[in-house]
Amino acid sequence: MPAGETPSRVLVIDDDARFRERLVRAFVRHGFEARGAASAEEALDAARAFRPGHAVVDLRLPDGSGLELVRELKALDANTIVVVLTGYGSIATAVEAVRRGATHYLAKPADVDDILLAFAGATLPSGQEAALTHEVPSLARAEWEHIQRVLADCGGNISQAARLLRIQRRSLQRKLAKYPVPK
Repeated sequence: MPAGETPSRVLVIDDDARFRERLVRAFVRHGFEARGAASAEEALDAARAFRPGHAVVDLRLPDGSGLELVRELKALDANTIVVVLTGYGSIATAVEAVRRGATHYLAKPADVDDILLAFAGATLPSGQEAALTHEVPSLARAEWEHIQRVLADCGGNISQAARLLRIQRRSLQRKLAKYPVPK
């Protein structure tokens, strides 16, 4: 960043403290002024004081929906570039996020390079966004990550995870016995 230029500000909103702090540190290394927030209420307070130009919003927050937070952040400043992150992606939530003002929707685990690419795509003239390359995980990798998230949400209880995933317990055990699928 050239001397005298003000760094761009980014607000990272995620209830996972390790993930949030890792992203904040990564944004700082990339020349951003970055702050984190663990809840929607904390994020709105920080956004009013910090005035970020960019925001990374987790879909599920302890005190509300990330989708509602997108709308509120855009109401504070319509120029804020918002990227929604989720471990529970669906087409319906992606469409709703964009309808509420998000510029991009990424599945976790996303790293700072994925998010920067999404930020850059939001500021490119129409048509140039397609020129950017973005590595999409394979279907097998997405399935493996989804199984891991559901299992974590169930506290490691395989029977409960199998019920939520609507598969046989034995089938889930076979899938878990495999090594993680490469991206």
